[in-house]
Amino acid sequence: MKTINPQNLLRRVSRQVNVGSVAIGGQAPISVQSMTNTDTRDKKATLKQILKLAESGCEIVRLAVPDREAAVNLAYFTQNSPVPLVADIHFDYRLALIAIEAGIAKLRINPGNIGESSRVKLLAVKAKERGIPIRIGVNAGSLEKELLTKYSGPTPEAMVASALRHIKLLEAADFTDIVISLKASSVPATIAAYQSLAGQCPYPLHIGITEAGTWYKGSIRSAVGLGILLWQGIGDTLRVSLTGDPVREVETGREILQSLGLRSFGATVVSCPTCGRCQVNLEELSQAVETMAAKIDKPLKIAVMGCAVNGPGEAREADLGVAGGKGEFLIFRKGEIIKKVPESEVLAVLEEELGKII
Repeated sequence: MKTINPQNLLRRVSRQVNVGSVAIGGQAPISVQSMTNTDTRDKKATLKQILKLAESGCEIVRLAVPDREAAVNLAYFTQNSPVPLVADIHFDYRLALIAIEAGIAKLRINPGNIGESSRVKLLAVKAKERGIPIRIGVNAGSLEKELLTKYSGPTPEAMVASALRHIKLLEAADFTDIVISLKASSVPATIAAYQSLAGQCPYPLHIGITEAGTWYKGSIRSAVGLGILLWQGIGDTLRVSLTGDPVREVETGREILQSLGLRSFGATVVSCPTCGRCQVNLEELSQAVETMAAKIDKPLKIAVMGCAVNGPGEAREADLGVAGGKGEFLIFRKGEIIKKVPESEVLAVLEEELGKII
């Protein structure tokens, strides 16, 4: 079997656009996005969540803009946010005009509900004046009625047709700072749509599985769908859509990229699933080591293994590793055994050794 090196993964060639300080497309790193779930009309709560997302590693934050009051607040957020902000506009193009004046870094519009083509063209003109890219956000749940009729439902073909239609509208207005997304709750439909569009336009792709669900199942569905696309070189920025705390979206997105070797965000902890040979409390130790590792920003590998079958081998491949025995652990550093410690002391010793490495 041929070994594939993630670092040599052939990535789809796309134009590069700038969302504030973050580049999307071209050879730019695949960025991680999320979206606030606070009421954008609440300045205090929304800014607090923006700052929390930025602290968790989110590189671009999107905000819902349901009405004029929310749109007016965007100026406050753009002045106080450490990361670029995206205005999510539906139905009322006038809110997008306010967002542009407020200094937003990108617009997201849904072509299925923004209105007649003249409004889209007006937004294109105003966005170009300010150097603001536009994401055409096609969603299976809000496709144009005529496309639903023509393609007998929200199929991948219908989603691609919608995207191409609105790309032409923006191009007709001499606007090419475009990002495209084609999202469905169906993993196979989403994959098929992106695969189809990838060869039909030069624009960067924002990938995601929409309405993926709660943290557990939604993370799995997102990892499957996004992992397949990313491994095929498709995707320039991503959002994992989960019900609940958006910080978990960022954590999941970063882990997907790190698992494929496409980005490095700090320490990676690997641990064995345990079996009847394990004679230590590995689950508790693994959780404690993950908590410890979350504070490390260097690309280290830490192995927490439970027995002498795969444990020593895996531990030797890590920057720091432990392999359990009967109530005790061997400590490995860079492939060498450095000591044997009782189970009661292993966490403290690991923390001490990590400090030496860092």
